[in-house]
Amino acid sequence: MSGNFRFSYDKYIMKEFEFDYGRVLDNLQVEYATRGTPKYDDDGNIINAFIFCHRFNGDYSSFDELSHLIGPDSILSDYNFFYISITSLGFPESSSPSTTNLKQDFPQYSIKDCVNFKRRFLAEKFNITKVLGILAVGFGGYEAYTWACEYPDEMEFLIIGHSSFKTNGQRYISHKVIDSMISSSDDYYDEDIYSHSISRVIVSINRLIFSQQFSKKLFNDLTLNEIDSLMDEFVDEGLFTDIYDLKFRNDAILSYNVEDKLTNIKAKTLIVSDLDSSYYSLEFDTEPLKDKIENLSIFIFDGKDFFFSDDYSLFFNVFKEFLEEFKV
Repeated sequence: MSGNFRFSYDKYIMKEFEFDYGRVLDNLQVEYATRGTPKYDDDGNIINAFIFCHRFNGDYSSFDELSHLIGPDSILSDYNFFYISITSLGFPESSSPSTTNLKQDFPQYSIKDCVNFKRRFLAEKFNITKVLGILAVGFGGYEAYTWACEYPDEMEFLIIGHSSFKTNGQRYISHKVIDSMISSSDDYYDEDIYSHSISRVIVSINRLIFSQQFSKKLFNDLTLNEIDSLMDEFVDEGLFTDIYDLKFRNDAILSYNVEDKLTNIKAKTLIVSDLDSSYYSLEFDTEPLKDKIENLSIFIFDGKDFFFSDDYSLFFNVFKEFLEEFKV
């Protein structure tokens, strides 16, 4: 990669972090990566920080899957952003039930806690209290919506894809099912055992999550053998997910809802939605935003994975036009 886009990975120990309900943990680990070069104003503040927030089954390295947008040969290679990708609170290798070894004793956290975890890290490590913008997908979109609703003066723009502003309806049922599957294993409550029964629960949960990964059209176009192959690959990648990490993450999603705060958002916002998504809908997750967010653009595509597609021609111009005013 060229010098301006050299990938830099590191871990940082946050001095302390206070959860929303008051509990404090010391020396929390944060896993992160950066790309690009920071630019500073006259007061020494970084002015080109572009934050990436990852999916439910992702981490900081999901950032690399977006090289068509942010890599050295991408459409944004000359926009001079300083990209920062942070593994969220509750995900290994950032502080989580598994990495702290607290397991069931880890603090119950909310999506707002995930946001404050990243805000605290940015302030400690980079002295950043305001970012230029946020790019978020799926679970990361929950963080981006929450960030913009709770702290509307802390970013200039938002780009959110495959996401929503609340957990309700079918999604709520899915996450209640995941909660029931975890709770049904007696071994979950025995911290000294990581049994075959828990492994079976993880497999079943990953198959449920897989069913929500792609558009209905894409699933319909695949043969059953192709679906089996993709599902097995997805399950294998998630087989070693820690049961406690998964439980706490799922609990945070169950209580997620910022619908009543959407009018707080001041950032210029681009929402990317799939006409044929099996998990998010235009009717319930996109259309309501039109009456809530003032400076809003919506891009709708049909049956393709927008951010991770092999065909980027559909949205190159959308991104360039949206971000042109933020070039630094």
